[in-house]
Amino acid sequence: MVATNVKSETMTLMEKRTALEAQMNSIIDRLCQPGGPGLSDNLVDSEGFPRSDIDIPVVRAERHRLSELRNDHREITEKIDQNLQILHSARLASRSSPPKESVQGNNEESSNQNSPVVSAVPSASSYNVVLRDSPSAMDVDVIASIPFVMVDEIADASPAAEDGLQLGDQIVKFGNVEAGENLLQRLASEAQTNQGCAIPVVVLRQGAPINLAVTPRTWQGRGLLGYVCHLPYQ
Repeated sequence: MVATNVKSETMTLMEKRTALEAQMNSIIDRLCQPGGPGLSDNLVDSEGFPRSDIDIPVVRAERHRLSELRNDHREITEKIDQNLQILHSARLASRSSPPKESVQGNNEESSNQNSPVVSAVPSASSYNVVLRDSPSAMDVDVIASIPFVMVDEIADASPAAEDGLQLGDQIVKFGNVEAGENLLQRLASEAQTNQGCAIPVVVLRQGAPINLAVTPRTWQGRGLLGYVCHLPYQ
């Protein structure tokens, strides 16, 4: 229940952060349009007089609002990071718990075929996961819904861009890499090992899980994928 509540709160915070980012980008676009004052340019001319080509009170108000939004964004991001650490801990604790043995019915007249069996496999909710649709219930792909890395930059015409990865995507699973130590090294190794082969990737995009297939390959730019990421959740 605690993990469920924390996850719900985290998703709500992510939505709020996305809304803040939209507001900040809107202000930045207005301030940085051609001929605009930018984020920090002087509001006076070379002679020390107020610039006549801009609305100074409006510019000051927008810069002040942008500063407020950045502070709110930082606070929400810190709270999201804290919650993700809690979810990581809960997930690891669940995985380290010993499995329960199967329990069969006590009716001696029942044969083994008819005896009810309680599966020892934990439920999806106990692992805080998202289940993808699958042709067979026995082949359900269980995806841990906890991101561990965020995409910061994507080069144009790069393999990452062509295969559907987007700026701001939060990677939940990259091939065999999910979470743990030395993530950047493991991500690079996974790409090198699977050069020319499609790697299944799961990302959170605006709070929703997205399944992609990314193929590391040589191209005109650097690396095999052409994206830059950082670890905000570690």
